[in-house]
Amino acid sequence: MSLQERIYQHFTDSIQTKHDALEELPAAIEFAAQTIVQSLLNNGKVLSCGNGGSAGDAQHFSSEMLNRFERERPSLPAIALSTDTSTITSIANDYSYNEIFSKQIRALGQAGDILLAYTTSGNSGNIIEAVKAAHDRDMIVIAVTGKDGGQLASLALLNESDIELRVPSNSTARIQEVHLLITHCLCDLIDVQLFG
Repeated sequence: MSLQERIYQHFTDSIQTKHDALEELPAAIEFAAQTIVQSLLNNGKVLSCGNGGSAGDAQHFSSEMLNRFERERPSLPAIALSTDTSTITSIANDYSYNEIFSKQIRALGQAGDILLAYTTSGNSGNIIEAVKAAHDRDMIVIAVTGKDGGQLASLALLNESDIELRVPSNSTARIQEVHLLITHCLCDLIDVQLFG
């Protein structure tokens, strides 16, 4: 396969994954956006987290909320839990890497807030602990996942008020590409509902 054929294959696979997600996810994405809006209207906030590329997605969502998406509007309360390196490294050093998000959630999370957790596999220990901490704080979890949902799904860690947005793919790259599209959909739907 030539390099250009590989590029063509990446584009084709990405388009197919997005098409598959389009068949499965619109209602769940709409519900997730409505859930975030309800939290914001009740003076809640969104805490987001993820590892690696998923940390980038969490930060991307937070920046779109705090600054703006595609229109001028007031800032919306969101915190990416992956950005404070002093906090993350001290928790990882003194306790465990699995607690880098959960300890922040226990300090910052309030009942009615949203945890927006990005994980392509659903198996990250620190995401699993984050979900448990969010439930301890009576927060709603929106898990943006892929593959088979991993331990988040198999261990039934999500409860009936939580929402899973699972990309129907086993490729990390394709899952992350759709996670970005989901993030943009959420941002757009939040703005439309709050600001018309």
